[in-house]
This record gives sequence, structure tokens and C-alpha cells, in this order.
Amino acid sequence: MSQADRIYKMSFASIYPLYISKAEKKGRTNSEVDQIICWLTGYTKKELNNQIQKEIDFETFIQEAPQLNPSRALIQGVVCGVRVEDIEEPTLKEIRYLDKMIDELAKGKSMEKILRI
Repeated sequence: MSQADRIYKMSFASIYPLYISKAEKKGRTNSEVDQIICWLTGYTKKELNNQIQKEIDFETFIQEAPQLNPSRALIQGVVCGVRVEDIEEPTLKEIRYLDKMIDELAKGKSMEKILRI
């Protein structure tokens, strides 16, 4: 099983608290994490909570996203030693976009910069 396959099969509900923890350790909030996820995927807060409660896998979470934000292509940088802009597999790229945005939040970037406003 490849690394991508392992990531795809992880439940989003198991990853979500890790995002929250990473943000909170750096003085950021749960609502900022939710704002990032909703911006990237097009889920409303209610839809996001529903997806978490259903414990769907990460691949399904991305594939069922209502509207991936077109500005996500502006996200660049390194996550897990790989430049996100160089990732060719579409679902993995979306997951790494989210990882990169959470990293930026934890590093203290403003929400305007994280959301590419």
C-alpha cells in the first residue's frame, strides 16, 4: 500500500483533531481551522460537522467537497518534504493543500494570507 493510499483511507474524523491540536498549541483557534477547511473545500460548517460525524475517509472527504476553491492553486510550499505545487495526483494535492494551510496557521500567518485574500 502506497503512502497516498494510507492517507486516503484514514478517516477525516481522526485527522481533524490533529489539525485542531496543532493550531491550538500555537495559540490559534478551532474556528480558524474550520474556516480554512470550509474555504478550501466549500463545505459549510454544518456539512463539515456532518462529514466528521460520518467518519468518512480522507479521499471521500475531498472527493465529496462541494466546491474546491479556485484560489487553492496559489498555495505553494513544502509539506512532508514535497512541494505541493509539484504533486501530480489530484486528491493527494488537495490533502497537501490543506496540510500546508494548517501549517501556515500554526506558524502565525494572518488568515488573509492563508486564504490568499
